[in-house]
Amino acid sequence: MTDSSFAAITQSAIDSMAKAPNARLRDVLSVVLRHLHDAIRETRLTAAEWEAVIAFLTRTGETCSAERQEFILLSDFLGVSMLVDALNHASGSGVSESTVFGPFYAGRQPILPVGTSILKRAEKGASLRMRGTVRSQDGTPTSGALVEVWQAAPNGLYDVQDPAQPAGHLRASFETAADGSFAFETILPVSYAIPDDGPVGDLLQALGRHPNRPAHIHFMITATGCRPLVTHLFIDGDPYLESDAVFGVKSSLVVRPQRRADGSLAIDYPFTLAGAAMGQDG
Repeated sequence: MTDSSFAAITQSAIDSMAKAPNARLRDVLSVVLRHLHDAIRETRLTAAEWEAVIAFLTRTGETCSAERQEFILLSDFLGVSMLVDALNHASGSGVSESTVFGPFYAGRQPILPVGTSILKRAEKGASLRMRGTVRSQDGTPTSGALVEVWQAAPNGLYDVQDPAQPAGHLRASFETAADGSFAFETILPVSYAIPDDGPVGDLLQALGRHPNRPAHIHFMITATGCRPLVTHLFIDGDPYLESDAVFGVKSSLVVRPQRRADGSLAIDYPFTLAGAAMGQDG
């Protein structure tokens, strides 16, 4: 076949969607098809290689369950999640930066009193007091904001991965006070490997990449009149800050815990939310 014949196949696939009732779906898929076909032509992909791609995607789907989302892992490790986040959550002046949502959110947890521990069992880890404030972009304290938090246990697993952990362990929700503050007790997070016993792990190994994420705590903050914020706080000094497997680290989100008089650690971080009408350009 000639190059013009190859191009005709691509154009025919795009033209077949001309009457799609959903114009956005048609436009997005047309671009995806064009780039996919270009990649296949450029690499001269073999039939066996394409069969391997299909087999990989099939395994990825078969690995998904109520407790595990392998496609989110695939999106994360390819940098797609961070790219989509960057396109849709550009930060304006002074606005806290977002990062990847991750596959281990387990739904909204009960709202706990300010200062409560989010541990549901004892853990061997340094005690950490997390205190934060939530403000709108103009500096006004945001009262009644919902702050959802979750993190992995010292064994590097979230409760949804580890049947030995109580449900809701190291997860909680809080509401900010009149001055926009919230606080909770936890333990210092640890770095951990994303699940690498499935197809994504196989691909990581084939590419010579490690599966590790630097230590972090997840936050999702929602407040009336503000754009929701999904982010992490990363611990300064972690060996994987420069090579996060999912490319989620931003320098503004790296924090250094301070030593308290009783020997425990503390983090105090100011979160600033963008206005709800803030566009992609910030």
